[in-house]
Amino acid sequence: MIIAKQKPLEEIREKIANYKKILILGCGTCVAVCFAGGDKEVATLALALRMAEKMAGGEKEFVEYTVERQCEWEFLDQIRDKVKKVDAVLSLGCGVGVQALAERFPDTPIIPGVNTLFMGMPIEEGTFAERCSGCGDCILDKTAGICPVTRCPKGLRNGPCGGYRDGKCEVDPSRDCAWVLIYERLKKRGKLEDLKVIQLPQDFSKSGHPRLITTEV
Repeated sequence: MIIAKQKPLEEIREKIANYKKILILGCGTCVAVCFAGGDKEVATLALALRMAEKMAGGEKEFVEYTVERQCEWEFLDQIRDKVKKVDAVLSLGCGVGVQALAERFPDTPIIPGVNTLFMGMPIEEGTFAERCSGCGDCILDKTAGICPVTRCPKGLRNGPCGGYRDGKCEVDPSRDCAWVLIYERLKKRGKLEDLKVIQLPQDFSKSGHPRLITTEV
């Protein structure tokens, strides 16, 4: 799941300063789950912007709507008429959604309302942890389902650095060392022999940008 965080209100107000009628567009998938850009967040942001505009003596008009996914044409085509009637779209979707909107509606300014952070998972209500870097060279079968590329700040693929202490990361002592977690899980499975297999250096050609993949339909 893509994790994002809504931009500060004042930053958003600066970005929309030159537009009078604005569509606040939410996305019903990833950003809805992480409380950054779903239906509720659209309504809350619209209320805050209307209040701020009223206090400033402005005359901006805000339209609210949420599509199921901002990253797919079929859902964007459903809002074509709405986009035609506004001066700009304030997207609460991830960076992919913003770019999809800009490509579908090239004549309309598309403004990002959130900062896209990482791919992660909820570990408790309202808390999300980064779990995947999209490196294109996955070794999770070798590391007991724990990604050292993402969960180790140094991205080490063959064991911990010399700086970890008491199972904690050298870079961030508040976090468990990813390789200690890997060791403990493999030990529990009786698979410590797996650690003797040397992983090759990461193939960065698999994560070069921009990437394109085509699958059979």
